[in-house]
Amino acid sequence: MHFLDNQRKVDYVLVYHYRNRGAHPIHGSLSHPRAPLAVISNGEMGKEPNAAGQGNMMIEMGPLDALEAEKKEQREEFEYKLMEAGLELEKDLESKSQGSSFVRIHAPWQVLTREAEFLKIKVPTKKMYEIKSKGTIAKKFNDVVQKMTSPLQPRVPEHSDKMKNLSYPFSREKMYLYNIQDKDTFFDNATRSRIVHEILKRTSCSRANNMMGIHSLIAHNIYEAAYPLHDGEYEGPEGDMNDRKLLYQEWARYGVFYKFQPIDLIRKYFGEKIGLYFAWLGLYTSFLIPSSVIGVIVFLYGCATIEDDIPSKEMCDETNGFTMCPLCDKSCDYWNLSTACGTARASHLFDNPATVFFSIFMALWATMFLENWKRLQMRLGYFWDLTGIEEEEENIQEHSRPEYETRVREKMLKEQKTHVQKMETDKTESDDEDNDGLTWKDRLPGYMMNFASILFMIALTFSIVFGVIVYRITVAAALSLNKSTRPNVRATVTATAVMINLVVILILDEIYGAVAKWLTKIEVPRTEESFEQRLILKAFLLKFVNAYSSIFYVAFFKGRFVGRPGSYVYVFDGYRMEECAPGGCLMELCLQLSIIMLGKQLIQNNIFEIGIPKLKKLLRKLKDETEPGETASSELKHPEQWDLDYSLEPYTGLTPEYMEMIIQFGFVSLFVASFPLAPLFALLNNVIEVRLDAKKFVTELRRPDAVRTKDIGIWFDILSGIGKFSVISNAFVIAVTSDFIPRLVYQYSYSHNGTLHGFINHTLSYFNVSQLKEGTQPENSYFGQEVLFCRFKDYREPPWAPNQYEFSKQYWSILSARLAFVIVFQNLVMFLSVLVDWMIPDIPKDISDQIKKEKSLLMDFFLKEEHEKLKLIDSAQRSPKSLTPSFRHSSRHSSQSQRGSHASSASQHTIV
Repeated sequence: MHFLDNQRKVDYVLVYHYRNRGAHPIHGSLSHPRAPLAVISNGEMGKEPNAAGQGNMMIEMGPLDALEAEKKEQREEFEYKLMEAGLELEKDLESKSQGSSFVRIHAPWQVLTREAEFLKIKVPTKKMYEIKSKGTIAKKFNDVVQKMTSPLQPRVPEHSDKMKNLSYPFSREKMYLYNIQDKDTFFDNATRSRIVHEILKRTSCSRANNMMGIHSLIAHNIYEAAYPLHDGEYEGPEGDMNDRKLLYQEWARYGVFYKFQPIDLIRKYFGEKIGLYFAWLGLYTSFLIPSSVIGVIVFLYGCATIEDDIPSKEMCDETNGFTMCPLCDKSCDYWNLSTACGTARASHLFDNPATVFFSIFMALWATMFLENWKRLQMRLGYFWDLTGIEEEEENIQEHSRPEYETRVREKMLKEQKTHVQKMETDKTESDDEDNDGLTWKDRLPGYMMNFASILFMIALTFSIVFGVIVYRITVAAALSLNKSTRPNVRATVTATAVMINLVVILILDEIYGAVAKWLTKIEVPRTEESFEQRLILKAFLLKFVNAYSSIFYVAFFKGRFVGRPGSYVYVFDGYRMEECAPGGCLMELCLQLSIIMLGKQLIQNNIFEIGIPKLKKLLRKLKDETEPGETASSELKHPEQWDLDYSLEPYTGLTPEYMEMIIQFGFVSLFVASFPLAPLFALLNNVIEVRLDAKKFVTELRRPDAVRTKDIGIWFDILSGIGKFSVISNAFVIAVTSDFIPRLVYQYSYSHNGTLHGFINHTLSYFNVSQLKEGTQPENSYFGQEVLFCRFKDYREPPWAPNQYEFSKQYWSILSARLAFVIVFQNLVMFLSVLVDWMIPDIPKDISDQIKKEKSLLMDFFLKEEHEKLKLIDSAQRSPKSLTPSFRHSSRHSSQSQRGSHASSASQHTIV
């Protein structure tokens, strides 16, 4: 964790791979002119490692090839500019023919204070104040809840709910405001690494075509990696405790799944952006508890009322003798509706009146979740001092991406060739431009490629869905030819088709993620913020279509374009379009949704997340062991922290973590009317997911750069959009897919006694079997009686009516009732959602009061400190001898800081 002097902290690490030719050891003095530096500390060479044993051992490097020599020069220039900025560097001797070399970076106090002032980093002042307690009833209730949940609290130092430090952006001119007891610990490790990372991002390299920042150099393979160090190992003796080990013990183990998350410690260690993600995931998981309980109650209600369901009884009653039309041509026989008794009874578990109220509840649940997240976000923003960081975010967003800079440079070189004279006259002007070098004309090919590719991918998804439909139709027809497989045709086809859908979805998910990244790259966004937003939108659109297209087909399209007996709709001139099961499509929709949801969570979210990183780590370990010259040296010494961290997986962002949870949120909310147990399965998955992500961040990933942000960004807008769309989708599921509306219409318009007796007969139309097309009749009918009329599920006129087989009045009345229900349901739920939004303020009242109070206290504190300072200055002017030692130290410290600021502005540095 420190330089070789065991005093200066390693705040950041750069890694590069070098390759030398003809290297051979020679003996010489320590002042050998060609000896490479073991330690660079602002131009001074430090002590060589293990100087006692190998002090006279020098390595003379052979000639490098042109590319390696160029990279080495670029690295030397970049490191020299880092030292010019005040950073202190240390790196090892390149003592092998090839290998990885680590450049350790330390930020001294002068650099930390300068950059903290430039970045407007808020730090605690000497002033502490008491947080206003809630009302008496709320306070007592809060105390009771805390006592009840005390076994669930992690054993980590949390922030006090009663006292808080006033925070203020760091200023070297107001050092007397801050409680600086130890300069080494005043800025924590995350803040120190963040400061160094900002310097690395804005440092240019003229030898590398004026590349701006470390990310550009990594993109061009000049450096391999750049990362801050973890705080130590996460396993070991209890006495050597650090934040990483504490997070592992109290958060990143499956054994503590029942405990709350230490959000403040997560934020302290990983930064605000990752802290907000885990806070959001924790709130979402806790909100799944009430929805899971209600969903289970709805399911149990279906189980309890299954024996009292009149339509199921009528369908299972063999005495009714509903002779149904054949399900396929030639090979299929007439069949009795009572043979579908099991499907009808299973459908009632999910298709009952309780699902309507559950859909309304889930729509309000989504609104409540989003409103509570906004409140929690504001509360965390207050305690984490995230209020008023817009200027800081704008400053961070100004850094251009390496690919953008390269594209601008290529454009300028191209223009130079064609307009040399114009470029010479406008050179000064172009250097001062706002880095907006690419116009819409430059990006037009990228936009066109994006538009065409996204359309192609969506068409590909629909084509695959259609291919699965064709598979179901053809396999069903093939299995119907065999007498032994005929009874289980529907179950076999449905199960295999869903499994094929799941495999295709998993494969396309990985492909679409890579395609979305490639499409975003060819757009050449200027900033990382813009790149991330565009990538998220593309990936979400493609993965949304991929995950839900087959479910939308079953919910809203399957069985709608079948036709009728004597006039069926065919595909490929011989295969009838597939129909819904006799009990309706809702049961199949439930099966499709449950298998895809559970399969994605089990395979993609868990097995892939656990297995792939371990496989990559194993391959990298094998590669390192096979590299020449690496194994011998690594066996001789205990690996340092930067070696251990380099062997971990690089951090690639939060987009995959958010994406899988957003897709799951869609499964929970969009079709919850068909699968009330979806919140329960999501809850069980998320209890594991929280610890899985935690373990990944603590043990398997390099430490991410601490990023300050005040919200979760575009993900909130996507969540809000899914919540609104779920109202419409559930309205159509209830109105179109389920039998809820037909039952209501029958009960109140056509039933003789106001019950559902006779409902099944009401939903079945008659068909004269003599009107079947030639060649489609059953070839060998084994039906026990002569069939004159068969029944099929639809609302059509009977064959003895003047307009036979036309849609009946019942069809139009049910259709109008369906549309009326969609309109009423949608407007009712939207109104209730707006009402909930209005009733719950975005900013908690106590937090808004505390923010106002903090501003007033900060002003009073400033005035008091300035008054004390003026009094000291006045007394010093009257009697210089009465100067207190503390004031003398304060004056000297102030003058030193001013001199330090002048030195830093002149790009000088302090020699340590």
